[in-house]
Amino acid sequence: MTLVSARDLVRASAAAGTGLGAFNVIHLETAEALVAASERAQLPVIVQISQNCADYHGGLEPIGWATLAIARRASTAVAVHLDHAERPELVDEAIELGFGSVMFDGGKLDYDENVSLTADVAARARVAGVFVEAELGEVGGKDGAHAPGVRTDPDEARAFVKATGVDALAVAVGSSHAMLDRSASLDIALIGRLRDALRGVGRNGGNVPLVLHGSSGVADDTIVQAVRAGMTKINVSTHLNGFFTRAIRETLADDEKLVDSRKYVAPGREAVATEAARMLRLFALVSTRA
Repeated sequence: MTLVSARDLVRASAAAGTGLGAFNVIHLETAEALVAASERAQLPVIVQISQNCADYHGGLEPIGWATLAIARRASTAVAVHLDHAERPELVDEAIELGFGSVMFDGGKLDYDENVSLTADVAARARVAGVFVEAELGEVGGKDGAHAPGVRTDPDEARAFVKATGVDALAVAVGSSHAMLDRSASLDIALIGRLRDALRGVGRNGGNVPLVLHGSSGVADDTIVQAVRAGMTKINVSTHLNGFFTRAIRETLADDEKLVDSRKYVAPGREAVATEAARMLRLFALVSTRA
């Protein structure tokens, strides 16, 4: 196995009724850690690069090429995905670089503008054979437009997918980005209704999988419930960043004379690999067939 499309991974997980881990790259070390986690767990993974991450590195190309190279060397199935792109031109660049999937985030736009721009992006991606995720409304956090109590409406979700032709949909069900504790309460019943609303509305009459953003703030048992209710792609970033940072802090505290960054960054990379592998196993063991 090696670099694959998120389309294949998401569809396989949706068909099996299991969850699929989608973890964010921050820099080279996290990309390495996430692929290592996949190999340790012997499970597929989606590694994703956000617009914020691309901007941090001065553009998508440097971190994109590096992540694609790491994915191609993997012994397991790894997909590279563009996450939370608000600029259509960034989506076009990701497609050109060879990303197999992209997320266009029009959540801050009003409904009609979101539909229009998302449909345009999806049409261009379809020509390139690229899998497209979109967001309806805006998942909480990051000073978003939605208050914590706002939820995605199933009827609107169905209409949005039909109008845009996207392949997967991120929905607001109670999670919030960048949470430092795992206390978010999800509307499990709503997840089931959204799953039902998106049955048969995909291209060629297929079902459209649901994506849970802000999963760092969701406890393990609640994620299990969400997968059983219909969530497929489970996005995690802040939770893993915490493992990376804590490991570095502990390493530096143990040796105040340490100056070689490789010697303190490596424990951070290892901590991420260990926790990401655990989460991949957790998500994959969940099944709606149970």
